[in-house]
Amino acid sequence: MRTCLICCSHSLSVGAAAMARGGHVEGESIPAATGEAEDDDLASLPTREGWWTTFVLYHGCWLSSPTATSVSLVRAQFAPRHDDLLLATYPKCGTTWLKALSFAVANRSRHRVAGGDHPLLTSHPQDLVPFIELPYRHLHPLAALDALPSPRLLCTHMPPQLLPPRVAELGCRIVYLCREPKDVVVSMWHYMNKVGNGFFLDLDKAFELFVDGFSLFGPIWDHCLGYWKKSMEEPDTVLFLKYDDMMADPAGHVKKLADFLRVPFTDEEVGAGVVEEVVRLCSFEKLSRLPVNSSAVVDRIGGRPMNSAFFRKGKAGDWKNYLSEEMANKLDAVIEEKLKGSGLTF
Repeated sequence: MRTCLICCSHSLSVGAAAMARGGHVEGESIPAATGEAEDDDLASLPTREGWWTTFVLYHGCWLSSPTATSVSLVRAQFAPRHDDLLLATYPKCGTTWLKALSFAVANRSRHRVAGGDHPLLTSHPQDLVPFIELPYRHLHPLAALDALPSPRLLCTHMPPQLLPPRVAELGCRIVYLCREPKDVVVSMWHYMNKVGNGFFLDLDKAFELFVDGFSLFGPIWDHCLGYWKKSMEEPDTVLFLKYDDMMADPAGHVKKLADFLRVPFTDEEVGAGVVEEVVRLCSFEKLSRLPVNSSAVVDRIGGRPMNSAFFRKGKAGDWKNYLSEEMANKLDAVIEEKLKGSGLTF
């Protein structure tokens, strides 16, 4: 019998959506560390301005103040299980698509992919696979995650060095999805301005911050490299995927994902076209047109972004419509230098 990964619908927040008037988020002051969090003096962390609010440099990663507080609590309180499956991404790297694909593949013994009552038809993918660090855990305790039955399908934007130590100790498996950095910065710029409640940053400024390594959960090269190295060292524990490759061969990657999730497609399923049904169900065209994803609004910490904010174009190479040749060459050069010798390329 096929093992099934079961996850409950769970409302989450997107840290980047929490913006307010005047370029700062209400309640974005750095809370003092408490006895419930790890021993990090968050108030003394290096800070930098430029995005919608002050960012802090937490263990080499740029985070907003409440995100840093939440991550600190997660590192101290989250209790991983040996059979947890984590989906890890840098923001705007296909998180919604990866959640949809993983949920459909892992739960197909409970929810027939071609069925008219599939949860993906009525629930946003972001709410079917909960984030570990979001909603902010100093406001929303981790009890909701503790209550989920095993095996759990969870998600995170945290780089490897911020994951709770027990994740590695228990050998929790991780699926990491990365994306061409030029597409990432364009997608991030669109998203920030779409959900910003009046906050606006021009593309040139956003690009310069991104190239300087200053972006939410960044630098992006450190994020990608961290998981890339883990996938090289522990290929059975970390599956490293590229967005552009998945777009070029979605069916092949769905089968690879199923194998890694330990719910491989049977010969009968392949013959019946179930792999292609998963691809169709989770396609941008299908998901973006569903009422729950095109018009609904869900309460998330710091704001009420439209669910449609998570669906823009879903294409590879859209950066060509926004970045100049000079900008593209500049980012390419930085990425090439930062990844030199690693074997990772975009």
